[in-house]
Amino acid sequence: MSEPTILLIEDEAQIRRLVRAALENEDHRVLESGTLKAGLAQLHADAVQLLILDLGLPDGDGIAFIRELRTQFALPVLVLSARSAEGEKIRALDAGADDYLTKPFSTGELLARVRAQLRRAPQEGATAETYCHFGDIKVDLAQRFVTRKNEAVRLTPIEYRLLCAMLAEPGKVLTYRHLLSAVWGKAFVESNHYLRIYVSHLRQKLEDDPAQPKYFLTETGIGYRFQA
Repeated sequence: MSEPTILLIEDEAQIRRLVRAALENEDHRVLESGTLKAGLAQLHADAVQLLILDLGLPDGDGIAFIRELRTQFALPVLVLSARSAEGEKIRALDAGADDYLTKPFSTGELLARVRAQLRRAPQEGATAETYCHFGDIKVDLAQRFVTRKNEAVRLTPIEYRLLCAMLAEPGKVLTYRHLLSAVWGKAFVESNHYLRIYVSHLRQKLEDDPAQPKYFLTETGIGYRFQA
């Protein structure tokens, strides 16, 4: 299988050089654009597996671009932006971004987040899995059955729905609003305390050390991420 193609839309040439060098060092194929218009043309012209997007482009708003992108493409979107306010991150994620990395950033963290998003990207010929494996946990999605070290784990219906919502999008930052809507319904999108309680339940039942979770990670002020 050929290496993934990554499109970087970023108007700062210095950052483009830095990101390109880091990605090419991992043997990725990298396309570049300094504007949203040129980037959209590249998306239509080439098979791209991941988009890395700056929000402050000279020819438009990155968040509006993400919303439009989601009507045409399903590829993962990693935002790379100097906008560090929680509200900006939540707006981008709710618009359809999959992850958000704030400038300045380390190349190590950038590459780790790229790897996480590429694991999510649909692969040619891929078929739907009926189970999910992480650590010593196995989730049989067809039978709605969870085991840990080959022993059954009892989950309540809400705990199981929350687990499935997180497993469905590994590596993606899921906002409170997204998870609350998926698990409890749109009437509960402001009830963040429900999430804290039930994520804590999942950690107690599925993490080796619930106080230092490895799989069910908190994105402070934004939501949660499942990381296999």
